[in-house]
Amino acid sequence: MIRVVLLWFLLATGAFAQVQVDSARSHIRDGWWKLDIALGLSDVTPFRVFTLDAPRRLVIDLANVDWPDIATSDLLERGRATGLRTTALGDGWTRLVIDLAEPMVLSAARMSAGDAAVSLRITLAQATAQEFATKAGAPPGVGFDGVVDGSVRDSPTNGPLVVMIDPGHGGLDPGAQRDGLLEADLMLALARDVMRGLSQVAGVKAVMTRDSDQFVPLAQRVSMARAAGADLLISLHADALDVDEAQGASVYTLTIDGGDAAATRMLERHAQGDLLSGIDLRGQGDRVATVLMDLARQETAPQSRAFADLLVQQMQGRGVRLNARPRREGQLAVLAAADFQSVLIEAGFLSNAADRARLRTPQGRAPLVAAIVAAVSIWGVD
Repeated sequence: MIRVVLLWFLLATGAFAQVQVDSARSHIRDGWWKLDIALGLSDVTPFRVFTLDAPRRLVIDLANVDWPDIATSDLLERGRATGLRTTALGDGWTRLVIDLAEPMVLSAARMSAGDAAVSLRITLAQATAQEFATKAGAPPGVGFDGVVDGSVRDSPTNGPLVVMIDPGHGGLDPGAQRDGLLEADLMLALARDVMRGLSQVAGVKAVMTRDSDQFVPLAQRVSMARAAGADLLISLHADALDVDEAQGASVYTLTIDGGDAAATRMLERHAQGDLLSGIDLRGQGDRVATVLMDLARQETAPQSRAFADLLVQQMQGRGVRLNARPRREGQLAVLAAADFQSVLIEAGFLSNAADRARLRTPQGRAPLVAAIVAAVSIWGVD
């Protein structure tokens, strides 16, 4: 079961055309031990789904939706859902509230798009009153009026801060190479150093996407972070140029724009890595798959940027050799998850002799490791 589902565009919602609701393809009906909700839409759009208690309600927020004048009887089959109403929220959002006759929790929420139609399908499953009460509640930062406060960080309250450490490349995708050194090997060593450091930090649980020389597709890395309940993903990479003209570490966050030349080069190398395994992220025809590559939670996007800034600050304070532009943005798939914060650290350039020397030894990596551990420690208690 899931507590809340959020699907956000990085783009401002005002940039999208008004989405129409097709009543002929919409319904709210009982099933075996469940409630099934279907909304036929004219296009994909950001949405948010959660439950509220006292009284029990299902809340569906949709961006840029032109809600038609539909009679309740046209959608509602009286049973587990006893009533519905809509209201306009700020910033172009519309809220649909469905009254529930019994405790039910979210078991699935998915927006799918075919050639000519888009559908939002939501399934609720029967639950105990205690389970409903535990899972009910608006997402962090969402007020009564539905407006999201992007400055709110979703800190873990029932467990440790879960950090997914992602050493880039691996297996048949070695990444950048110079003088017999492989990016995949160096980043695995760096990730293990970071893991050891974070294991000493109270209230932090660190896990890794790989702990050996194996290939893990980009999409699977994100899925692993999600399955682990990650609050933060830190992806570790290094770069290499044809000539020794760049050096030092930098930190990336996601952007919907193309980013600079360095970000574009990294994007190309990532895409090539996935193609080696027969997974072409660029060739997805499904509109929802395309949208997912441009997603980030409205509240996690600024949080990721804030953590990236904190990382750079900690690197500077510990004498880490930084790139001339230590803060960058790019369209990097590993950063595109909508439900946790994520940054990518470019630890250095294998095309630079000094960077190679630092990355190949524990002593050389120590300042960067200390900076990452310190940033996570600060982030976990803020």
